[in-house]
Amino acid sequence: MLGDAPLVAIIPATDLARAKAFYTDTLGLKLTEESTHEVTFRCGGTEFGIYETPSGGQAAHTLASFKVTDLDAEMAALRSRGITFEEYDFPGLKTVNGVAEADDMRAAWFKDSEGNILCVNERAAK
Repeated sequence: MLGDAPLVAIIPATDLARAKAFYTDTLGLKLTEESTHEVTFRCGGTEFGIYETPSGGQAAHTLASFKVTDLDAEMAALRSRGITFEEYDFPGLKTVNGVAEADDMRAAWFKDSEGNILCVNERAAK
């Protein structure tokens, strides 16, 4: 059944050309497919798509998370490409210099060109 089927995330964008440029130029991801209304990227052995819709960027929650081995290095590289990390102060979640820490995880959030919330996170080795 579905347990054997690959899962592909789909991220909305109000401006597909702008989103394509952000994900290729700013994040450095590999574009694998392109059509009039959708682009597909490959990263870390998985794929995700971005499609054009007027409702892009309206979600108030994380749409995708990149699992990294060195959060500090990834954040430095992203900052050098113009990424600004979000600061949060909610019950149970507070960031300091863009980073939240809890148990065995460290994470940071940023927005893509469309306003979608993305995350980079690092888990401590067990």
